[in-house]
This record gives sequence, C-alpha cells and structure tokens, in this order.
Amino acid sequence: MAGIVGFGSCVPRQRLPREVVSKEWGLQPLPGERAIAGADEDSLTLAVNASLTAMSPGRPVDAVFFASTTPPYREKQSAATVSAVLDCPAGTRTADFTGSLRAATLGLQAALDAIAAGSAQRVLVCAGDCRTGEPGTVAEQGYGDAGAAVVLGREEALVDVLATATVTDEFHGTWRSDGQRFPHAFPGGFESKHGYARVMVAAIDQVLTRGAISATAVTTAVLTTPNPRAALGVARAVGLDPTRQLQDSLWMTVGDTGAAQPLLMLAAALEAAHAGDLILLACYGDGADAVLLRVTDKMTDHRVTDGIFTQIERKTTVPSYGRYARARGLMAGESDAAELSTPVALFRDRREILPLYGGRCPRCETVQFPVHRVCIECGCRDGLEPTKLSRRGTVFTFTSDHVADAAGPVPYAVIDLDGGARLYLQLTDCDPETLSVDMPVDLTFRCYHDGFGMKNYFWKARPR
Repeated sequence: MAGIVGFGSCVPRQRLPREVVSKEWGLQPLPGERAIAGADEDSLTLAVNASLTAMSPGRPVDAVFFASTTPPYREKQSAATVSAVLDCPAGTRTADFTGSLRAATLGLQAALDAIAAGSAQRVLVCAGDCRTGEPGTVAEQGYGDAGAAVVLGREEALVDVLATATVTDEFHGTWRSDGQRFPHAFPGGFESKHGYARVMVAAIDQVLTRGAISATAVTTAVLTTPNPRAALGVARAVGLDPTRQLQDSLWMTVGDTGAAQPLLMLAAALEAAHAGDLILLACYGDGADAVLLRVTDKMTDHRVTDGIFTQIERKTTVPSYGRYARARGLMAGESDAAELSTPVALFRDRREILPLYGGRCPRCETVQFPVHRVCIECGCRDGLEPTKLSRRGTVFTFTSDHVADAAGPVPYAVIDLDGGARLYLQLTDCDPETLSVDMPVDLTFRCYHDGFGMKNYFWKARPR
C-alpha cells in the first residue's frame, strides 16, 4: 500500500474554559478547556492551514479530499477551494467527504484506493470541523474546533499503511437533520455501550487480524472518542493497555473535534513516533474504520514545523460566555455593515485571492500586489509576469480600526513580504498593543466576510 508522506495540524488560538460554560447554565463543570475557532476561521480555513503544513514545497498532489461535518457550503465543493488555495493544477481530482464523524478516514481509504489504482500518485486528505453544541448541554462543553491533514504517496513514506478495515453500521449515534442546527445523540451511556464500543472493537479486531499483529505489539493506539473515558473500555476489550498504549485524545486541551479528530490525534502520535513503531488508528461514526500503520526510518530526519503541542500552548483565553456566544451566532445581533461581493469579481481575481499571486515587472523586477497592467515602479506598460508571493514577511507600518463592527479594535498593517511585494492586510491572533514595526509575521488563510450569499476568503497576517 501507499503511506503517509506528510502531516500537519491547525489548532485555533482561542480557548474557552469549560467552567465558563457551565457557570452560565448552572451545570456541573467538565474539566479542561476547548479550542474554538475565531470569527475569521471555519472548517475550511482550519483544513487549509493544516494542509500548508503537511505539504512539501514543490511536491504537488494529484487529488485533494476534504472531510467535515460542518462544511461552509451546503452546495459547493470545499475541496475545490482548498485545491485553488494550494495552487494545484486544474487536473487535480477533488472530492468532499461529509455527513459522518469518520469522513476523514473514509477519505483516507479513498486516497489509498486511488493510489493503488494508479489514478493518483500523491493525495491530500484534509479535515476541519467547527461543531456547535446546543447551549446548556454537555456537548457544548465537549466540542472543540481544529483542522488536520495528511499527504499520502508511495515514495519516501514516513509511515507505511499495513492494513485497513471497515465496519458499516446503521445506528443513530450522533445525527443532525437538514432542519437542525445542533447535533443530537442518544442520552446517557446508550451510544457508548451499544454503538461506539461494539463497532470499534469489531473494526480493530479485523485490522489486527489482517495485519497479523497482536494488540500487545501496537506502540500507540489512536482511538477517536467523544470523551476521555469511552476509549478506555474499547482498549481493554481488544487487549490494549490504556495506561501505556493509548494516545491522548486531546479532549482536555482541545476537545472533541469531530471529523478532524482522527487526523489530529494521528498527527500528535506521529510527532512523538520513532522508526519501527506500530500505530493503530480507529475512528467511529456510522460504523468504524481502522488502519494499521508502521513508522519508517524516514521519520528520523523529519522535522515538524509548528507542531500540535506548540499550538496548544500558544493560546488566548475567552473571558466570558457572552463573548463566545456572540461570535458563534448564538445571540441575535444587528449590523449596518454592508460587505459586498460578487461571483464575477471572485472569478476574475481568483488567482490573486486564493493561492496569492502577484506580478513581477519584466523590466525592473519589482514584485507588486495587486497585479496592474503598468508597473508602479518604472512605468513599464508591457504587463506583469505572474509570480507566487511568499507567506512570510515583516510589518512596515500598522494601525487599528476602533469603529469596526467587532468586539474590539481591529488591527491592520502594511506587510513587506519576503522576496518582494507589499500588502495591506488585517492582522489576527494578536493584541493590537503588542504590534511593532519590523515584527515578523506569517500569512494565514482566513474568512473575511459573507457577501452576495457567499463565503469570502483571503489572507491575514499574524505574529510569527
């Protein structure tokens, strides 16, 4: 089979302590905190930013698969947007996997099938989820937001895929119909006993048999779980030692991240993995998928950039439930802001907006953005040559908008990009009081606004 040649993760910086939620409703608080997407983040941007970490520069993919239970559109392919942001060629195959918590592992197996069939050499599988629990429920405390991605291919694999298994099961464990905003689940422990545990054990037993591996030989077991306790019973039932072999679910620090959870937990396991380790991945949702992996010698030289545990530590705390509820759309509000957009403008400027292309003057070599017909430096009228812009730079100057329709001042800056071009961008994930001239920044793909009934995305800058 093919293997994993790259992986990445994206954890939002904002954290909502669970005691803040429970205090609002007079409930018993659950321990820990959950990661919540900012106002400029959604499932697609989280998946994109994880993909940028997972992909190797200069190594394109032949297919892009996007997995989520909360895609930004009901009728529009999100994978096509991801492909455009990553500057993939028009011949790239794209597909969305949704409607199930195991959407990411279904995409993973589809990628393996595509590579085995010879229709693709390298496939990106990315996932992002921003589920909102119904206010005043346990789910509201449990859900977290995140994105993760893996790239699969045959050459130079960091991890080999040894075996896969699938169990499909018609069971109303977690569901959300067309007219429901919040996911629903069986009350009490009915789902854990009669749904989750039953199919997870069946899928794990199958994959261990197919791989001719005993449970005791597994180095790390990555078992997706709605809470920290559910996976313990499954681990014991298949012969795993929960204290030694079970991967941390990240529930205490990030939360139950839905369709992104299997790839997010896998990324955490791979960051600590060594050559020869055996990793078991199992994911639940309308059945269960299981994948058996072996870490190769290539992992020894692999360097993780912006790892998941670094992202978990780099956080800001949301101080109140009201701040969270307003940002999440749980409280009604009115705004006079008229953010305009049009499909024509997005189509015309799609190469500048999504993969971030500028122009290079053929006479003086000045790189500039946006792309003009006439060079802003030497006045050359021969047009500019398309050039892909860097996603790193420094602050040239900055200001803050104190009258914006937002919770606080909105910082903006003029950014000098490495390699040329100067952009005027909004800043995110930062305190305006900490900004300074020459501060290093990275660009991150984010939501800008809704206009014309569409999601409008572009790049923002955040302190490195």
